[in-house]
Amino acid sequence: MRIRWDGGRVWDSGLGDFMEASVAFDTETGEIVAVGHPSAIRAEEVRSIRGLCVLPSFVDVHVHLRDPGLTHKETLASGLQAAAAGGFTQVACMPNTKPPIARVEIVEDIIRRGEAIGKAEVHPIACLTVDQEGEALANYEALAKAGALGFSDDGRGVQDGGLMREALTKLAALGKPAMIHAEDESISRGGALHEQAAARLGTTAQPGSAEAAMIARDILLAEETGAHLHVCHVSREASAALVRFGKRRGIRVTAEVTPHHLLLSERDIQRADANWKVNPPLASEEDRRACLAAFADGTLDVIATDHAPHHPDEKAKGMHEAPFGMVGLETAFALLYTGLVREGLVPMRRLVEAMSERPCRLFGLEGGQIRPGARADLVLVDLGRRWTIDPGAFYTKGRNTPFAGQSVVGKVIETIRAGRAIFREGEERLS
Repeated sequence: MRIRWDGGRVWDSGLGDFMEASVAFDTETGEIVAVGHPSAIRAEEVRSIRGLCVLPSFVDVHVHLRDPGLTHKETLASGLQAAAAGGFTQVACMPNTKPPIARVEIVEDIIRRGEAIGKAEVHPIACLTVDQEGEALANYEALAKAGALGFSDDGRGVQDGGLMREALTKLAALGKPAMIHAEDESISRGGALHEQAAARLGTTAQPGSAEAAMIARDILLAEETGAHLHVCHVSREASAALVRFGKRRGIRVTAEVTPHHLLLSERDIQRADANWKVNPPLASEEDRRACLAAFADGTLDVIATDHAPHHPDEKAKGMHEAPFGMVGLETAFALLYTGLVREGLVPMRRLVEAMSERPCRLFGLEGGQIRPGARADLVLVDLGRRWTIDPGAFYTKGRNTPFAGQSVVGKVIETIRAGRAIFREGEERLS
Protein backbone atom coordinates (compact mmCIF):
# COMPACT_ATOMS: atom_id res chain seq x y z
CA MET A 1 0.00 0.00 0.00
CA ARG A 2 1.15 3.52 -0.79
CA ILE A 3 0.93 6.10 1.98
CA ARG A 4 1.29 9.82 1.32
CA TRP A 5 2.09 12.43 3.95
CA ASP A 6 0.81 15.90 3.03
CA GLY A 7 1.22 19.39 4.42
CA GLY A 8 4.51 19.04 6.25
CA ARG A 9 8.10 20.02 5.57
CA VAL A 10 10.44 17.40 4.11
CA TRP A 11 14.22 17.36 4.42
CA ASP A 12 16.10 17.86 1.17
CA SER A 13 19.69 16.67 1.46
CA GLY A 14 20.71 18.56 -1.67
CA LEU A 15 19.41 21.83 -0.31
CA GLY A 16 20.48 21.06 3.22
CA ASP A 17 17.11 22.41 4.33
CA PHE A 18 13.41 21.65 4.53
CA MET A 19 11.05 22.11 1.62
CA GLU A 20 7.27 22.24 1.49
CA ALA A 21 6.40 18.91 -0.11
CA SER A 22 4.55 15.64 0.20
CA VAL A 23 6.33 12.32 0.57
CA ALA A 24 4.92 8.93 -0.37
CA PHE A 25 6.23 5.47 0.47
CA ASP A 26 5.20 1.91 -0.22
CA THR A 27 4.65 -0.40 2.75
CA GLU A 28 5.26 -3.50 0.62
CA THR A 29 8.45 -2.57 -1.24
CA GLY A 30 9.72 -0.48 1.66
CA GLU A 31 10.81 2.31 -0.68
CA ILE A 32 10.11 6.01 -1.02
CA VAL A 33 7.88 6.39 -4.07
CA ALA A 34 7.88 10.14 -4.62
CA VAL A 35 8.65 13.51 -3.09
CA GLY A 36 6.90 16.59 -4.45
CA HIS A 37 3.51 18.14 -5.07
CA PRO A 38 0.63 15.97 -3.77
CA SER A 39 -1.36 16.25 -6.99
CA ALA A 40 1.34 14.30 -8.80
CA ILE A 41 1.55 11.45 -6.26
CA ARG A 42 -1.02 8.65 -6.26
CA ALA A 43 -1.60 6.91 -2.91
CA GLU A 44 -4.16 4.64 -1.26
CA GLU A 45 -3.85 6.38 2.10
CA VAL A 46 -3.33 10.11 2.62
CA ARG A 47 -2.44 11.67 5.94
CA SER A 48 -2.00 15.29 6.92
CA ILE A 49 1.20 16.06 8.82
CA ARG A 50 0.74 19.81 8.89
CA GLY A 51 3.07 21.46 11.38
CA LEU A 52 5.47 18.50 11.38
CA CYS A 53 8.78 17.76 9.65
CA VAL A 54 10.10 14.65 7.93
CA LEU A 55 13.75 13.70 8.34
CA PRO A 56 15.72 10.69 7.19
CA SER A 57 15.69 8.40 10.21
CA PHE A 58 18.67 8.29 12.51
CA VAL A 59 21.46 5.68 12.64
CA ASP A 60 23.55 5.01 15.75
CA VAL A 61 26.76 3.06 15.24
CA HIS A 62 27.49 2.69 18.96
CA VAL A 63 24.98 1.38 21.49
CA HIS A 64 25.01 -1.18 24.30
CA LEU A 65 21.98 -3.46 24.29
CA ARG A 66 23.30 -5.77 27.06
CA ASP A 67 21.75 -8.85 25.48
CA PRO A 68 22.78 -11.66 25.85
CA GLY A 69 23.50 -12.13 29.52
CA LEU A 70 22.98 -8.70 31.08
CA THR A 71 19.24 -8.34 30.60
CA HIS A 72 18.72 -6.83 34.05
CA LYS A 73 20.17 -3.68 32.40
CA GLU A 74 18.49 -3.93 28.97
CA THR A 75 16.94 -6.50 26.67
CA LEU A 76 17.13 -6.58 22.92
CA ALA A 77 13.41 -5.73 22.84
CA SER A 78 13.60 -2.75 25.24
CA GLY A 79 16.72 -1.36 23.58
CA LEU A 80 15.38 -1.59 20.04
CA GLN A 81 12.07 -0.05 21.07
CA ALA A 82 13.97 2.78 22.77
CA ALA A 83 15.92 3.29 19.57
CA ALA A 84 12.72 3.50 17.51
CA ALA A 85 11.25 5.95 20.04
CA GLY A 86 14.30 8.15 19.54
CA GLY A 87 13.89 8.16 15.75
CA PHE A 88 16.55 5.51 15.06
CA THR A 89 15.87 2.77 12.52
CA GLN A 90 19.34 1.21 12.69
CA VAL A 91 21.73 0.68 15.59
CA ALA A 92 25.05 -1.14 15.96
CA CYS A 93 25.40 -2.97 19.27
CA MET A 94 28.74 -3.34 21.01
CA PRO A 95 30.11 -6.74 22.00
CA ASN A 96 30.65 -6.40 25.77
CA THR A 97 27.76 -8.72 26.58
CA LYS A 98 27.88 -11.98 28.55
CA PRO A 99 29.13 -13.96 26.71
CA PRO A 100 30.76 -11.37 24.44
CA ILE A 101 29.84 -11.24 20.75
CA ALA A 102 32.77 -13.39 19.72
CA ARG A 103 31.01 -16.36 18.11
CA VAL A 104 29.06 -16.74 14.89
CA GLU A 105 25.98 -18.13 16.63
CA ILE A 106 25.71 -15.04 18.86
CA VAL A 107 25.86 -12.69 15.87
CA GLU A 108 23.21 -14.72 14.06
CA ASP A 109 21.00 -14.93 17.15
CA ILE A 110 21.03 -11.17 17.71
CA ILE A 111 20.12 -10.47 14.09
CA ARG A 112 17.38 -13.12 14.08
CA ARG A 113 15.80 -11.93 17.33
CA GLY A 114 16.07 -8.32 16.26
CA GLU A 115 14.10 -9.02 13.11
CA ALA A 116 11.43 -10.85 15.11
CA ILE A 117 11.06 -7.86 17.46
CA GLY A 118 10.38 -5.63 14.46
CA LYS A 119 11.65 -2.34 15.84
CA ALA A 120 15.02 -0.77 14.92
CA GLU A 121 17.34 -2.92 12.83
CA VAL A 122 20.31 -4.22 14.80
CA HIS A 123 23.83 -4.64 13.43
CA PRO A 124 26.12 -6.56 15.81
CA ILE A 125 29.66 -5.34 16.35
CA ALA A 126 31.85 -8.35 17.08
CA CYS A 127 34.93 -8.57 19.27
CA LEU A 128 38.32 -7.44 18.00
CA THR A 129 40.00 -9.97 20.28
CA VAL A 130 38.60 -13.24 21.55
CA ASP A 131 36.14 -12.42 24.36
CA GLN A 132 37.71 -8.95 24.55
CA GLU A 133 40.65 -10.39 26.47
CA GLY A 134 43.28 -8.68 24.31
CA GLU A 135 45.31 -11.83 23.76
CA ALA A 136 44.25 -13.35 20.42
CA LEU A 137 42.33 -12.06 17.40
CA ALA A 138 38.74 -13.10 16.78
CA ASN A 139 37.73 -14.96 13.61
CA TYR A 140 36.91 -11.89 11.55
CA GLU A 141 36.02 -13.72 8.36
CA ALA A 142 33.43 -15.98 9.97
CA LEU A 143 31.93 -13.20 12.08
CA ALA A 144 31.67 -10.83 9.11
CA LYS A 145 30.00 -13.52 7.04
CA ALA A 146 27.48 -14.02 9.87
CA GLY A 147 26.58 -10.33 9.73
CA ALA A 148 29.00 -8.40 11.97
CA LEU A 149 29.15 -4.77 10.83
CA GLY A 150 32.52 -4.04 12.40
CA PHE A 151 34.87 -5.08 15.18
CA SER A 152 35.58 -3.54 18.59
CA ASP A 153 36.63 -4.34 22.12
CA ASP A 154 34.60 -1.35 23.33
CA GLY A 155 34.85 -0.92 27.05
CA ARG A 156 38.54 -1.69 26.70
CA GLY A 157 41.28 -0.63 24.35
CA VAL A 158 43.57 -3.21 22.76
CA GLN A 159 46.69 -2.65 24.87
CA ASP A 160 49.13 -4.66 22.74
CA GLY A 161 50.21 -2.50 19.79
CA GLY A 162 51.57 -5.42 17.80
CA LEU A 163 48.30 -7.32 18.15
CA MET A 164 46.39 -4.20 17.07
CA ARG A 165 48.58 -3.88 13.98
CA GLU A 166 47.81 -7.50 13.11
CA ALA A 167 44.08 -6.84 13.61
CA LEU A 168 44.13 -3.81 11.33
CA THR A 169 46.03 -5.71 8.65
CA LYS A 170 43.39 -8.43 8.60
CA LEU A 171 40.48 -6.00 8.70
CA ALA A 172 41.94 -3.97 5.83
CA ALA A 173 41.91 -7.09 3.68
CA LEU A 174 38.36 -7.86 4.78
CA GLY A 175 37.08 -4.30 4.27
CA LYS A 176 35.62 -4.00 7.77
CA PRO A 177 36.21 -1.18 10.30
CA ALA A 178 38.03 -1.43 13.59
CA MET A 179 36.03 0.64 16.08
CA ILE A 180 38.37 1.54 18.91
CA HIS A 181 37.76 2.40 22.52
CA ALA A 182 40.86 4.54 22.90
CA GLU A 183 42.23 4.08 26.41
CA ASP A 184 45.79 3.26 27.35
CA GLU A 185 45.20 1.52 30.66
CA SER A 186 48.77 2.08 31.80
CA ILE A 187 47.84 5.78 31.85
CA SER A 188 44.16 5.70 32.83
CA ARG A 189 44.67 3.21 35.69
CA GLY A 190 40.94 2.81 36.20
CA GLY A 191 40.31 6.51 36.83
CA ALA A 192 36.67 7.53 37.16
CA LEU A 193 36.55 11.25 36.32
CA HIS A 194 38.38 14.11 34.63
CA GLU A 195 41.24 15.38 36.75
CA GLN A 196 39.50 18.53 38.04
CA ALA A 197 36.20 16.79 38.80
CA ALA A 198 38.04 13.95 40.53
CA ALA A 199 39.90 16.38 42.78
CA ARG A 200 36.69 18.24 43.59
CA LEU A 201 34.70 15.10 44.41
CA GLY A 202 37.44 13.02 45.99
CA THR A 203 37.69 10.14 43.54
CA THR A 204 40.21 8.78 41.04
CA ALA A 205 41.25 10.69 37.91
CA GLN A 206 41.66 9.56 34.31
CA PRO A 207 44.22 11.67 32.42
CA GLY A 208 43.16 12.76 28.95
CA SER A 209 46.43 11.47 27.53
CA ALA A 210 45.08 7.93 28.01
CA GLU A 211 42.66 8.54 25.14
CA ALA A 212 44.95 10.57 22.89
CA ALA A 213 47.93 8.23 23.20
CA MET A 214 45.99 5.25 21.85
CA ILE A 215 44.40 7.29 19.08
CA ALA A 216 47.85 8.44 17.96
CA ARG A 217 49.15 4.87 17.95
CA ASP A 218 46.21 3.47 16.02
CA ILE A 219 46.12 6.26 13.42
CA LEU A 220 49.73 5.48 12.58
CA LEU A 221 48.91 1.77 12.41
CA ALA A 222 45.94 2.51 10.15
CA GLU A 223 48.25 4.45 7.85
CA GLU A 224 50.62 1.48 7.63
CA THR A 225 47.89 -1.10 7.07
CA GLY A 226 45.31 0.86 5.03
CA ALA A 227 42.54 -0.15 7.43
CA HIS A 228 39.40 1.82 8.25
CA LEU A 229 39.91 3.03 11.80
CA HIS A 230 36.82 4.40 13.53
CA VAL A 231 37.47 6.22 16.80
CA CYS A 232 34.68 5.89 19.34
CA HIS A 233 33.44 8.66 21.65
CA VAL A 234 36.11 11.34 21.17
CA SER A 235 36.22 13.61 24.21
CA ARG A 236 39.44 15.65 24.26
CA GLU A 237 40.93 18.49 22.22
CA ALA A 238 44.12 16.51 21.58
CA SER A 239 42.08 13.54 20.36
CA ALA A 240 40.11 15.66 17.91
CA ALA A 241 43.36 17.22 16.69
CA LEU A 242 44.81 13.77 16.05
CA VAL A 243 41.77 12.73 14.03
CA ARG A 244 42.12 15.92 12.00
CA PHE A 245 45.81 15.14 11.48
CA GLY A 246 44.95 11.65 10.23
CA LYS A 247 42.34 12.89 7.79
CA ARG A 248 44.73 15.51 6.38
CA ARG A 249 47.30 12.79 5.75
CA GLY A 250 44.73 10.80 3.80
CA ILE A 251 44.46 8.04 6.40
CA ARG A 252 41.13 6.26 6.49
CA VAL A 253 40.11 7.45 9.94
CA THR A 254 36.59 8.37 11.00
CA ALA A 255 35.29 9.36 14.41
CA GLU A 256 32.19 9.77 16.49
CA VAL A 257 31.19 12.10 19.29
CA THR A 258 28.41 11.68 21.83
CA PRO A 259 25.70 14.19 22.76
CA HIS A 260 27.01 14.30 26.32
CA HIS A 261 30.55 15.18 25.27
CA LEU A 262 29.21 18.00 23.09
CA LEU A 263 26.84 19.41 25.70
CA LEU A 264 28.46 18.74 29.09
CA SER A 265 31.85 19.24 30.73
CA GLU A 266 33.37 18.25 34.05
CA ARG A 267 32.30 21.50 35.63
CA ASP A 268 28.66 20.43 35.28
CA ILE A 269 29.27 17.63 37.80
CA GLN A 270 28.31 19.28 41.06
CA ARG A 271 27.81 16.22 43.24
CA ALA A 272 28.90 12.59 43.47
CA ASP A 273 26.09 11.22 41.32
CA ALA A 274 27.29 8.27 39.21
CA ASN A 275 24.78 9.10 36.47
CA TRP A 276 27.46 11.57 35.40
CA LYS A 277 30.12 8.85 35.22
CA VAL A 278 30.96 7.89 31.63
CA ASN A 279 34.02 6.58 29.84
CA PRO A 280 35.77 8.59 28.54
CA PRO A 281 34.91 11.00 31.37
CA LEU A 282 33.29 14.37 30.78
CA ALA A 283 36.27 16.57 30.05
CA SER A 284 37.11 20.27 30.49
CA GLU A 285 35.08 23.09 29.00
CA GLU A 286 37.96 23.75 26.63
CA ASP A 287 37.86 20.12 25.49
CA ARG A 288 34.08 20.31 25.01
CA ARG A 289 34.38 23.41 22.85
CA ALA A 290 37.16 21.81 20.79
CA CYS A 291 35.01 18.72 20.19
CA LEU A 292 32.09 20.93 19.23
CA ALA A 293 34.26 22.78 16.71
CA ALA A 294 35.56 19.48 15.32
CA PHE A 295 32.02 18.19 15.03
CA ALA A 296 30.82 21.36 13.32
CA ASP A 297 33.57 21.18 10.68
CA GLY A 298 33.07 17.45 10.07
CA THR A 299 36.31 16.19 11.61
CA LEU A 300 34.20 14.19 14.05
CA ASP A 301 32.00 12.51 11.48
CA VAL A 302 28.96 11.15 13.27
CA ILE A 303 26.87 11.34 16.40
CA ALA A 304 26.79 8.14 18.45
CA THR A 305 24.93 7.95 21.73
CA ASP A 306 27.05 5.25 23.43
CA HIS A 307 23.70 4.30 24.98
CA ALA A 308 24.76 2.39 28.11
CA PRO A 309 21.90 1.33 30.42
CA HIS A 310 22.60 0.10 33.95
CA HIS A 311 20.43 -1.10 36.80
CA PRO A 312 19.78 1.62 39.44
CA ASP A 313 21.45 -0.50 42.13
CA GLU A 314 24.66 -0.51 40.10
CA LYS A 315 24.70 3.26 39.68
CA ALA A 316 23.97 3.68 43.40
CA LYS A 317 27.41 2.30 44.28
CA GLY A 318 29.05 5.73 43.99
CA MET A 319 31.49 7.40 41.68
CA HIS A 320 34.39 5.01 42.17
CA GLU A 321 32.54 1.67 42.14
CA ALA A 322 29.60 2.34 39.80
CA PRO A 323 29.92 1.27 36.15
CA PHE A 324 30.51 3.84 33.42
CA GLY A 325 27.72 4.96 31.10
CA MET A 326 24.44 6.79 30.55
CA VAL A 327 21.43 6.16 28.33
CA GLY A 328 20.89 8.30 25.26
CA LEU A 329 18.77 6.82 22.48
CA GLU A 330 15.52 8.56 23.41
CA THR A 331 17.03 11.96 24.18
CA ALA A 332 19.81 12.43 21.60
CA PHE A 333 17.94 14.31 18.89
CA ALA A 334 16.05 16.66 21.20
CA LEU A 335 19.15 17.47 23.25
CA LEU A 336 21.24 18.26 20.18
CA TYR A 337 18.50 20.15 18.37
CA THR A 338 17.84 22.21 21.50
CA GLY A 339 21.43 22.76 22.61
CA LEU A 340 23.17 23.14 19.25
CA VAL A 341 20.79 23.95 16.39
CA ARG A 342 18.39 26.28 18.23
CA GLU A 343 21.36 28.01 19.84
CA GLY A 344 22.91 28.67 16.43
CA LEU A 345 26.06 26.64 17.17
CA VAL A 346 25.54 23.98 14.49
CA PRO A 347 23.30 24.17 11.40
CA MET A 348 20.48 21.67 11.01
CA ARG A 349 22.13 20.23 7.90
CA ARG A 350 25.19 19.18 9.94
CA LEU A 351 23.05 17.47 12.57
CA VAL A 352 21.05 15.57 9.94
CA GLU A 353 24.22 14.60 8.13
CA ALA A 354 25.82 13.30 11.33
CA MET A 355 22.78 11.37 12.55
CA SER A 356 21.50 10.04 9.22
CA GLU A 357 23.49 10.48 6.05
CA ARG A 358 27.12 10.01 7.04
CA PRO A 359 26.77 6.90 9.25
CA CYS A 360 25.00 5.15 6.37
CA ARG A 361 27.69 6.20 3.91
CA LEU A 362 30.64 5.33 6.13
CA PHE A 363 29.33 1.93 7.20
CA GLY A 364 27.67 0.84 3.95
CA LEU A 365 24.09 0.93 5.25
CA GLU A 366 20.86 1.69 3.44
CA GLY A 367 18.93 4.85 4.25
CA GLY A 368 20.10 8.33 5.14
CA GLN A 369 18.29 10.24 2.38
CA ILE A 370 14.75 11.13 1.36
CA ARG A 371 14.54 10.54 -2.39
CA PRO A 372 12.52 8.29 -4.73
CA GLY A 373 13.88 4.76 -4.74
CA ALA A 374 15.62 5.05 -1.38
CA ARG A 375 14.61 2.86 1.52
CA ALA A 376 11.72 4.47 3.36
CA ASP A 377 13.50 5.08 6.65
CA LEU A 378 11.86 8.23 7.96
CA VAL A 379 11.23 10.04 11.22
CA LEU A 380 8.36 12.44 11.75
CA VAL A 381 9.26 15.16 14.26
CA ASP A 382 7.58 18.14 15.86
CA LEU A 383 10.30 20.78 15.99
CA GLY A 384 8.10 23.10 18.03
CA ARG A 385 7.18 20.66 20.80
CA ARG A 386 8.72 21.38 24.19
CA TRP A 387 8.92 18.49 26.63
CA THR A 388 10.72 17.51 29.81
CA ILE A 389 13.08 14.54 29.98
CA ASP A 390 11.53 12.03 32.37
CA PRO A 391 13.47 8.77 32.81
CA GLY A 392 10.34 7.15 34.22
CA ALA A 393 8.75 7.45 30.78
CA PHE A 394 11.66 5.87 28.89
CA TYR A 395 11.22 2.71 26.85
CA THR A 396 14.76 1.63 27.74
CA LYS A 397 15.16 -0.22 31.03
CA GLY A 398 17.95 2.22 31.90
CA ARG A 399 17.18 5.36 33.89
CA ASN A 400 20.77 6.56 34.21
CA THR A 401 20.94 10.03 32.69
CA PRO A 402 22.15 13.37 34.05
CA PHE A 403 19.62 15.11 31.76
CA ALA A 404 16.60 14.15 33.88
CA GLY A 405 14.24 17.10 34.32
CA GLN A 406 15.77 19.11 31.48
CA SER A 407 13.41 20.95 29.15
CA VAL A 408 14.06 20.26 25.47
CA VAL A 409 12.46 21.04 22.12
CA GLY A 410 11.92 18.56 19.28
CA LYS A 411 9.74 15.49 19.71
CA VAL A 412 9.73 12.25 17.71
CA ILE A 413 6.15 11.53 16.67
CA GLU A 414 6.59 8.48 14.43
CA THR A 415 9.43 6.36 13.07
CA ILE A 416 9.20 4.45 9.77
CA ARG A 417 11.57 1.63 8.87
CA ALA A 418 11.41 0.27 5.32
CA GLY A 419 7.91 1.69 4.88
CA ARG A 420 6.46 0.34 8.12
CA ALA A 421 5.83 2.19 11.36
CA ILE A 422 8.05 0.88 14.16
CA PHE A 423 7.12 3.60 16.65
CA ARG A 424 4.23 5.96 17.24
CA GLU A 425 4.13 8.45 20.09
CA GLY A 426 2.35 7.01 23.10
CA GLU A 427 2.69 3.34 22.21
CA GLU A 428 2.90 0.79 25.01
CA ARG A 429 6.17 -0.73 26.13
CA LEU A 430 7.08 -4.16 24.82
CA SER A 431 6.91 -6.88 27.42
